[in-house]
Amino acid sequence: MTFPTYFETFDAREMLDQYPVGDEFVRRYTAMSRDELYAVQDRQFRKLMQRGWQIPFYQRLWGEQGIEPGDIGGLADITRLPVYDKSDLMASVNAFPPYGDFDGRGNTPVVFHTTSGTTGRPQPLMFGPKGREITNLLVGRMYRWMGLGSDDVVQSVYGHGMINGGHYIREAVTHFTNALFLSAGTGIETRSINQVNLMADFGVTCMVGFVDYIRKLADTAATEELFDKIQLKMIIGHLGTEDRASTEAAWHGAKAYDWYGVGDTGSIAGEGPERDGMYVWEDAQYLELLDVDSGDPVAPGETGDMVVTCLFKDDIAPCIRFNTHDITEEITSSNQTGMVFKRITGFKGRSDNMVKLRGINIFPHAIGAIIEGRSELTGEYVCHVTRDDAGRDDMHVTLECRDTGDQAALADLLRKGLGIEVGVTLVGAGDTAKETEIDTRQKPIRLIDKRGV
Repeated sequence: MTFPTYFETFDAREMLDQYPVGDEFVRRYTAMSRDELYAVQDRQFRKLMQRGWQIPFYQRLWGEQGIEPGDIGGLADITRLPVYDKSDLMASVNAFPPYGDFDGRGNTPVVFHTTSGTTGRPQPLMFGPKGREITNLLVGRMYRWMGLGSDDVVQSVYGHGMINGGHYIREAVTHFTNALFLSAGTGIETRSINQVNLMADFGVTCMVGFVDYIRKLADTAATEELFDKIQLKMIIGHLGTEDRASTEAAWHGAKAYDWYGVGDTGSIAGEGPERDGMYVWEDAQYLELLDVDSGDPVAPGETGDMVVTCLFKDDIAPCIRFNTHDITEEITSSNQTGMVFKRITGFKGRSDNMVKLRGINIFPHAIGAIIEGRSELTGEYVCHVTRDDAGRDDMHVTLECRDTGDQAALADLLRKGLGIEVGVTLVGAGDTAKETEIDTRQKPIRLIDKRGV
């Protein structure tokens, strides 16, 4: 039987020319104008739309809106297309089990993963070879721009199994950075005490993963008295609303870098060497910020849902106007690097986890930023939302405390930061772990909604 192998399905040299890494990445995109960038995006979008019309999912999605091939002339018309989200993908899976009808596999090699499925049936994630390698490349070139070198040793605490995270981060580092990669995984895969000993034994200089667990590992390293043997200088994770300063302090001054992406899209944005906002990889990702309620574009500097079009995913599973339901805002000031890409402030919370209390929108993830720098707190917390018989909603926040804390003062801190009064309970270090599942989940649970809605 004749069929193409993985590396026969795309031209790697052409990919590197279109999506440069290292010095060429910086040179090209500090010399490019916004008009030149838009022309690149428009050309890729037109090709992407041709592929989209071949996928049954988009034929249905667009056809239901009365859109026909040829109606979308280019990127200027993108707002005529409907957005979709995970619920639409899962509806596709339920209607066309087990994979849905949003991919076009054919006889092409496929990299297959799923989401974690912690809130229900896992969502299939499919990548063709070209799309997969560009997904890897975007992470690898971001790491290199942040300062990761070929002489570094990277320890990853991303999980493996069916989920995508640990696998594509390994591919990104090994394919595009030449750094040595240790795939330690989560605390379930490699016990925390073994994780910190790996760092000491193999001279780990960079750790990548979700900062909740990275911060917890610092306590383990301290308990094991290994800091005199650990050489960590970089942490590259998903800081979001978490506290950068406390994470760096916990690891004795290692510099922490933030980035953002989701399983469907790969890396969307990341910090540069100056760590002043996250640059959107606009040669590969077209990002729109839309009002949570109306779906209209927000003004520069205003908060909105991140809606992403992967301009490069024109092989297996196109991604055209996917609503992540993650909230951010554009930074309107000029950057220090001269990079043509626009910047965002980073992940601020999820619109589908937003809680409205007495007319005020509350994002539970924002609490991480509010409590940063409080030495008496561990930084771990969980929120419970309840509804009384009269229909009034309330939120109660449980904060982990290292020492005796001032409950009234912390309640006042949250009231000022959130703009509304919430209940506060202080517990000991580690006492929220059962509810947040920080030891077993890549993304700890921060909101437990008990309203039954």
